[in-house]
Amino acid sequence: MTENYNDLPQHALERLQGLRSANHPQGVFTSDLSVNEFLLVREAGFEPIGMVVGSSIYHIGYQQANWRNNEEMQVLSQAMYHARELAMSRMEEEAQALGADGVVGVRLDVGRYEWGADLAEFIAVGTAVVSRDRSQNFRTHTGLPFTSDLSGQDFWTLMRAGYRPLSMVMGSCVYHVAHQSMRQYMRSMGQNCELPNYTQALYDARELAMERMQKEAHEVKAEGIVGVQLQEKSHGWGSHVIEFFAVGTAVTPISDNHSIERPQLILSLND
Repeated sequence: MTENYNDLPQHALERLQGLRSANHPQGVFTSDLSVNEFLLVREAGFEPIGMVVGSSIYHIGYQQANWRNNEEMQVLSQAMYHARELAMSRMEEEAQALGADGVVGVRLDVGRYEWGADLAEFIAVGTAVVSRDRSQNFRTHTGLPFTSDLSGQDFWTLMRAGYRPLSMVMGSCVYHVAHQSMRQYMRSMGQNCELPNYTQALYDARELAMERMQKEAHEVKAEGIVGVQLQEKSHGWGSHVIEFFAVGTAVTPISDNHSIERPQLILSLND
């Protein structure tokens, strides 16, 4: 490592110093990739050099919602987004310290502990990789290592098809879904009918999360986003408060040839 990363914990720096890097080729590599994923990442022209981790224990603030209104809980949306950004940036910082070109197989998890109902740990984990082709730049336009939540198989397929990952992009929206009035409840009881306030609330919340993810893709100058996941979780806020989280990998072409190899039939010999 050639730079001083004061934001990283001392034990993280000690761990990174033992990993394989440009200045330490005798170090060991670590990876949370499966064996197949590891081999396919190498087949794509990249060498895994180490697992990288970012973490943030975050206090999530309080926001009161109107019982009868569909509305975004902006305080909570901002908290969920900022905490994930902190975890991601620290993971990227570890990758930068290793001299990595990117991080593959990134996963973002949210965990809660008994320390408090409003506390949560946001953690980002992935495998830092370096390209064997030093003539090509695989970093983002800001000079940071690329990040991707694609599996090793999908990463290999993407590269073979003439694209490369730029950055994980995400959007978050915490939304309060209005309660039904007694009149609405009685009117729909025993009936097959749509509940427009619920439909509109969930529709709006998903759209906000997707729109924010797309905005991040525009900012990194991507052509598109692959592997998009749209997750819905309540995180213990109550039955009428839900988070929609959109995440995917922004990509850009590296060649004009995007032909896909013809699939081959494989006969398994397993019992």
